[in-house]
Amino acid sequence: MARRLFAGAWLRKPHHAQCDKYKTGVIDGSACSSLCAKETLYFGKCLSTKPNNQMYLGIWGNLQGVIKCQMEEAARLDFGTDPEPRKEIILFDKPTRGTTVEKFKEMVYSFFKAKLGEQGNLSELVNIILSFADGNKDGRVSLPEAKSAWALLQLDEFLLMVMLQDKEHTPKLMGFCGDLYVIERVEYTSLYGISLPWMIELLIPSGFRRSMDQWFTPSWPRKAKIAIGLLEFVEDIFHGPYGNFLMCDTSARNLGYNDKYDLKMMDMRKIVPEMNLKEMIKDRPCESDMDCVYGTDCRTLCDQSKMRCTTEVIQPNLAKVCQLLKDYLLRGAPSDIHEELEKQLYLCIALKVSANQMEMEHSLILNNLKTLLWKKISHTTDS
Repeated sequence: MARRLFAGAWLRKPHHAQCDKYKTGVIDGSACSSLCAKETLYFGKCLSTKPNNQMYLGIWGNLQGVIKCQMEEAARLDFGTDPEPRKEIILFDKPTRGTTVEKFKEMVYSFFKAKLGEQGNLSELVNIILSFADGNKDGRVSLPEAKSAWALLQLDEFLLMVMLQDKEHTPKLMGFCGDLYVIERVEYTSLYGISLPWMIELLIPSGFRRSMDQWFTPSWPRKAKIAIGLLEFVEDIFHGPYGNFLMCDTSARNLGYNDKYDLKMMDMRKIVPEMNLKEMIKDRPCESDMDCVYGTDCRTLCDQSKMRCTTEVIQPNLAKVCQLLKDYLLRGAPSDIHEELEKQLYLCIALKVSANQMEMEHSLILNNLKTLLWKKISHTTDS
């Protein structure tokens, strides 16, 4: 049994669940041997507050990472509720015995087509997945490796991480075992510099908490560098090579940064393909616009004549990000750019998806903000 750095009731479940299936040949992956046989992948402090959001600090050999598992139910978007744990009985049912590699590639291609729409380079994405699925790098994908890869593909966060592995602001995927995966550890796990136990958080008034956040931010040039990273991430997922993705929970706790103040996305579970979200919310019964929300930030309108949700999300990612960054950047901003920075941020917040020239305005405002911030910090040691 792999040793643990910290004991905890939830810690046993993902370890036993994965290793039992690994030892019986149901699953396999690049982290399975280290977790279940060599005992070089250790679970550390539990970072979760709910059983369906299982996340731990971990050590793999001499590397520090974060271990995630059973993060959301397969192939389902729940509006207004937290994802429930997936039922293990259906977790690793595909592909079935006798499935060829070519047939598995067809399965993955069809899955991407349904989730992402008609994209010219889906075949390339399939090959990336097969390369990742080959955990032992023997040049072939075994049935247990394919079952693990298929289970992981049902997680939007994992899929997005694979797509963006060459991007600076996506944590690196270190390995996987079944539907458990390990990513690089990021030193700072919020835009703000203070983290409190969740029980204490509940006792602090929200207004006072916001003031505390502002007290513990990095210096302004460092905040500007972090903000530039977030703007670059918005570019990465806005009409990228595999379509447009929507940020549906734009909060400080989902964003982190390393010791060089490079932004890193900490939690991407609520970043979903636009096509996928539209399909799920289409014709959803509603009485008001409040019934047409996914996560906290992806909102559509309720068509009162049909009492059904429309499919067009009201705010683009950039507007939501600028709302988050407004107080963060304006507090302590140099006086010579404060007025222009405030103007650009409010123009950004006002962006609507339905605007006639939204994409042009989106590009212009994003570039203006990046240029304004970069000019101010490019000569400093923080750049």
